[in-house]
Amino acid sequence: MISCLIADDQAMVREGFGALLAAQDGITVTGLAADGAQAVSLARQARPDVVLMDVRMPVMDGLAATRELLGGPPENRTGRPGAAGDGRPRILMLTTFDLDEYVYEALRAGASGFLLKDAPAAELVHAVRVVAAGEALLAPSVTRRLIADFARQAPRQQQATPTQQQAALAQLTPREAEVLALIARGLSNAEISAALVIAEQTTKTHVGRILMKLALRDRAQAVVFAYESGLVTAGE
Repeated sequence: MISCLIADDQAMVREGFGALLAAQDGITVTGLAADGAQAVSLARQARPDVVLMDVRMPVMDGLAATRELLGGPPENRTGRPGAAGDGRPRILMLTTFDLDEYVYEALRAGASGFLLKDAPAAELVHAVRVVAAGEALLAPSVTRRLIADFARQAPRQQQATPTQQQAALAQLTPREAEVLALIARGLSNAEISAALVIAEQTTKTHVGRILMKLALRDRAQAVVFAYESGLVTAGE
C-alpha cells in the first residue's frame, strides 16, 4: 500500500487529487496540507511514502518544505540518501508552470521529480506509483533541455566545486559514466540497455552503483549531477 500526503494551497486541487488517489487500488491518502509548514508537520507524523508538493504555497513554499523534509541539498546531507529505511518520503513536485526555477532547485534539494497540475488523472496516478517505487519522474512536457538550462544558470555558489565534482566522477567506471550520461539524456533502463547492447539487469546494476557511489537519492538527482558536473552539456 502506497501512502500519500497532498500539499497544495488550493482546496479544490488537494481535495480533488486526494479523492482521485484514494479511489485507486493500493494507494491511501494519509493527509492534506494547505501550506508547506503544515506539510512538513503532517509528513513527520504520518510518514507517508510520497508527498505531492505544490511549488508555490503560503507560510512555507514547496521548495523550503522539501529541503526541510529531505535535509537540504545533496552535498549537505549525512548518511546515504535513499538507503532503505531512511524514513524520508519521496517528493513529487506539482507545478502550474513547466518553466519554473523552483522546480530545478527542488530537484537539487532531493525531490524525485515533478508533474504539471493539468496532467491527465492517469498520469498523476502513474507518477505516484513510479516515485513510490524509487524511480525518478520528470513530466513528459518538461524536456532534458529544461533541466540543462537550469543547471547551467544555477548560482555557482550553490554548486559543488570542480574539484569535488571531478573526485565524484572519478569514482565511476567508464561504463558507469556512460550509463550516467544516458540517464541524463532521459533514457530509460530499457533504452540504455539497447543503446549499450547489454542486459537490462546489468543496466539496473550500473544505475544502483552510480547512485550509491555519488550518494544520490534517485535518477532525478543523477540528471542534475550529470549536468552540473559537466559530464553532459546542454547542447548534447
